[in-house]
Amino acid sequence: MSDVVALDSISKSYDQKVAVHDLSLTIESGSMFGLLGPNGAGKTSSIRMIVGITMPDSGQVNLFGRRFHRDSLKRVGYLPEERGLYKKMVVMDQLIFMGQLRGLTESVATQRAKSWCDRFDILDSTSKKTEELSKGMQQKIQFISTIMHEPDFIIMDEPFSGLDPVNTSLLQDTLVELKNKGKAILFSTHRMDQVEKLCDTICLVNKGEAVLSGTMREVKSRYPRNRVVLQYEGSNAFLNFPGIADAKNYPGSAEIKLKPGASAQDLLHLAAAHATIYKFELAEPSLEEIFIETVGGRIDA
Repeated sequence: MSDVVALDSISKSYDQKVAVHDLSLTIESGSMFGLLGPNGAGKTSSIRMIVGITMPDSGQVNLFGRRFHRDSLKRVGYLPEERGLYKKMVVMDQLIFMGQLRGLTESVATQRAKSWCDRFDILDSTSKKTEELSKGMQQKIQFISTIMHEPDFIIMDEPFSGLDPVNTSLLQDTLVELKNKGKAILFSTHRMDQVEKLCDTICLVNKGEAVLSGTMREVKSRYPRNRVVLQYEGSNAFLNFPGIADAKNYPGSAEIKLKPGASAQDLLHLAAAHATIYKFELAEPSLEEIFIETVGGRIDA
């Protein structure tokens, strides 16, 4: 795999406020990279520098092995968090127009637009104006317009916004398919469960700086396996176990954090004495827990 994106110590400030400070990262072809952080952390500012909307005050952005040049944007697809569709324009006309802006001929743009709309089950809606569609339908149109020119680098900023579980799964499968074809994908979202499932590598930024980075396996291995996921039927008296540091109890299940040195086996024996156990899993913390622990107490309002 080769580096599609390489940020070398980039920084950006706006009116004395530091948006990004000394950020370095690389994104390889055939990989999905999660850029994470709380609101105001510098994610959008970083993305804007990657695609040349703004330029860094210092540092360097490299795309496809060379210093940023606008010609490189022909190989980039960018789905922003805020939709950029023309509300009064007919969907098919809009997709063809978007394809032509990205260098496709009208015939090729038409063919690809119809193919993707058929795959996403929205072909019957392509004669409507964008404003007549639901938010979820509009998001699928935005997604198609981002990838129909077959870019080598795809930026997805909150791509599942407004989608139901069925369509979320459809887009996830599409992203995995594109990754397996060698595309590099930058994925920015607040949904930690999706990042944990989809991303190979992550970078967590807070107040403009990278505070945690590495492959998903590397990041999670830095934390102890002291979480227990337990599904049960019966009494929850086992939650009085003295080795529990924190517990969340739900109908038929519990998520438990053990104190240092506490025995998971002792907890299991106690739980089995009070309830029927269907699942008992000792695990590392979830990415959501790592996120909260890393930026907790330091999130800007």
